[in-house]
Amino acid sequence: MTSIQGLKAAALGAGVLLLAGCAGYGPGPLASGATEAEVVARMGAPTGDHVGPDGKRRLEFARGPYGRHTYMVDLDGQGRMRSWEQVLTENHFNAVPVGASRAEVLYSLGRPSEVISIPRRNELVWSYRYESPFCQWFQVSLDRTSDKVTSTGYGVDPLCDGDKEFPD
Repeated sequence: MTSIQGLKAAALGAGVLLLAGCAGYGPGPLASGATEAEVVARMGAPTGDHVGPDGKRRLEFARGPYGRHTYMVDLDGQGRMRSWEQVLTENHFNAVPVGASRAEVLYSLGRPSEVISIPRRNELVWSYRYESPFCQWFQVSLDRTSDKVTSTGYGVDPLCDGDKEFPD
């Protein structure tokens, strides 16, 4: 074995060990009925803990600052997993109605990738990155006074926009 092959093998082995110690990216093998402790052991600490209209808890697991996946794990009254789903999808985005509350958006989609304030309109714009062949993101405008959705829409994710007005 050459020294380069040895270094590659050592790096691969270190990477495998490192990943083995990390929380899982998604819920994967977790089955309905798993305890909250089992979910956290698999997924790591939740990035959000929300209470739904039915009074049940929903744990949010956002993946990365530029992450395009957020997993929501719904718990029953005994703290056991009922179901899980990846919520950063167009089906979920299109279900966010004008007039929805900030809490409802957080329950449905989780925390945004980016928040921008627009003082002259008294609004916050929440942006959600997601997997799309068009490299776009979904945006939710919230009135700062009422904390209600005033509009939603899709736009080009600035990370993908090669037509920047100002160079970096």
